[in-house]
Amino acid sequence: MANPVVHFEIGCKDGAKSQEFFSKLFSWGFQEFGPARMINTGSEEGIHGHLEAGESTNTIIYVRVDDLQACLDKAESLGGKTIVPPTEVPEAGHFAQLTDSDGTTVGIWKPL
Repeated sequence: MANPVVHFEIGCKDGAKSQEFFSKLFSWGFQEFGPARMINTGSEEGIHGHLEAGESTNTIIYVRVDDLQACLDKAESLGGKTIVPPTEVPEAGHFAQLTDSDGTTVGIWKPL
């Protein structure tokens, strides 16, 4: 299986402020989804994402994989590190986050 980029996360400190910014900048719509705000770009093209309010202001891409733990194990064997272990997103799938050998965070995703 190919491992396409399937999702993105924009970290922000103030979710409401960032939502207003991106809504005005790109005409994006938003929908609350647990602690996140899902982004509706208004297009079927491209990948979809969400805003995640917290301390991080990083943008993270998510790559679809067949086996989260196998991918995390392989990343660690290559000098990476697990940041977030496999975590369920109810009725959607599971995700995890890792860093590469330089400390860059990448998300991995396995849909249901």
